[in-house]
Amino acid sequence: EKFNKQTQNKSVNDLKSEKKNDKPSIFEKLKNIKFSKKEKKAENTSQKLKVSKIKDKFQKLFKSKVSKMSIAGEEIVGVDITPQAIRVAQLTKDKNEKWILDKFSYRFLDQEKVSENLVEHKDYLSEEIKLALANAKITTTNVALSIPVTSAIIKVVSSPLMTEQELNSAIATESLWENLVQITDNDLNDYSIFHQVINRSSKNNTMDILFVASKLSDVNAFSSIVKKANLNPVIMDVRCFTLKNAFDNLNETSANKINSAIMEFGSEENYLMIIHNNIPIIIDIFLRPQEKQHIMQVSSNQKNEEAESVIRRYAMQIKQAINEYEAKYESKINIINVISSLKNIKDLLPMFTKNLPNTRFNIFDPLHQISIPSYNKEKTNLDNRSTMTSVLGLAFRKLDVFGYYKFVTAVKNINLLPNRDAVKQQNKMKFLSGFALKGVAGAVAGIYLFLIIFSFFQINYNKKKLLAFDQIQSEFDKVNARYTKLDTKKNEMLASLQLGKKVNSNQNQSYRALAQITRSVPARVQFKKVEFDGSQNISIEGLAFSHADITNFINNLNDKSLIEQANLLSATALEQAEQSTSNKMGFAILCKLKGA
Repeated sequence: EKFNKQTQNKSVNDLKSEKKNDKPSIFEKLKNIKFSKKEKKAENTSQKLKVSKIKDKFQKLFKSKVSKMSIAGEEIVGVDITPQAIRVAQLTKDKNEKWILDKFSYRFLDQEKVSENLVEHKDYLSEEIKLALANAKITTTNVALSIPVTSAIIKVVSSPLMTEQELNSAIATESLWENLVQITDNDLNDYSIFHQVINRSSKNNTMDILFVASKLSDVNAFSSIVKKANLNPVIMDVRCFTLKNAFDNLNETSANKINSAIMEFGSEENYLMIIHNNIPIIIDIFLRPQEKQHIMQVSSNQKNEEAESVIRRYAMQIKQAINEYEAKYESKINIINVISSLKNIKDLLPMFTKNLPNTRFNIFDPLHQISIPSYNKEKTNLDNRSTMTSVLGLAFRKLDVFGYYKFVTAVKNINLLPNRDAVKQQNKMKFLSGFALKGVAGAVAGIYLFLIIFSFFQINYNKKKLLAFDQIQSEFDKVNARYTKLDTKKNEMLASLQLGKKVNSNQNQSYRALAQITRSVPARVQFKKVEFDGSQNISIEGLAFSHADITNFINNLNDKSLIEQANLLSATALEQAEQSTSNKMGFAILCKLKGA
């Protein structure tokens, strides 16, 4: 601001002086203004921040797209293990993005073979899971399962604002959870911990962290049940979050997703979960074993004062939790969605309404927006379908290996498995290798497509050319004939040229040699033919009266300076007809010239 004021003052003064004295213009003076090092540093920092923000946005967009693809391609079966039954489910989507209950089955457990501690009966439970999967014709081995809320610690804790790197460093040194979460009786090393930053406030310099923990012994015990059934546990959720997951995926209005309440009421799990801005607030409600027995004895034909007393105390805890929430967040909760495994739940709800007349209690139907194929109609034709909420919430889960849900929601990526990082890495490599294979296959397919299209056009082009083949062939034959003749002449000319290059000019020597030959001829010798090969040999054919004349001719030739040697090639008598007229004889002499 100080700099801006100084610049403005300078500009005004410069304009005035320019008008009066015609001094240099304001633009020339602004060129001379020098920025300080601090201002330059601030400018560089702001540019770096802009580049960093753009880079982060690009990375998030890339991760989001890739993560969505990886989530869509991963098949997972939800397995819900309760003391009453084993339920398995697998969901798919149709072309209109509507959910379909593709595969579903359940097995009621023999209560004589199970006790309150389910994990003590692994062999029995694993066999029941196998039967349920076989009945539903489920082949995938990747399993999402849950642990009870009573086996988990769920808290939303506030912390000073930290970067992701600082947060990871604090977690690595175990100092963060020791300060924010007090677990007095146990060591943190005995727990499987999951965390998620759900809110950051730069104004207050704080952030909210969802902390979820469960004993490793409990997590491993539930995992071992499905492992005995030859399945691969890839997700370990908490039961309350599976209910929320089902509620989020099936609720029509976004307003109900943001501010709503879910109550699980039964012989095992009892809590109220208020969802505020997609953040769960969980209130545990404690019931003694005797009170649970009173509740299960209620029927429409018989009043039970002890059960009514239990419901009254239960409703008071709910009312207190709702009042605290409404006072803190100034938001109303008018409807509570009830999930319960109790057979007499419809008889119990009027008691809640009696104690909380301004609150409506609805038994949640997780199938009200799910398409059910005909082969699953009979299995799902139940009076109380809220028992299926947890298994459907698990079936909605997808293995998020690239952190997509980390950007969009706080409780869709909870995984308490101690080896979750290894599972993520394994599935990430599996996806990337498949993705790369698809890319290579796509590239090869693209090349083949290009070649096919190119070949198609090339074939059509060649067909057009073939239409004029006969005419072109005729013209070719004519041209080729002319070419052949010309080529032959060319070759002859080239041969002559080559021969001409070898011929040396020897006219002077040849003339002198012929002159010496002429002077060597005796009186009784007559020439008939003289041939010179152009090099060194001269052939002489003629007639002589006797052998002595021929011998004299040869001797005369040998005496000449230009003739190296003269030899008689032949001497023959003339034919009978010729001898009748004269007595001459024919001869042939070869002269070899010197220096040739």
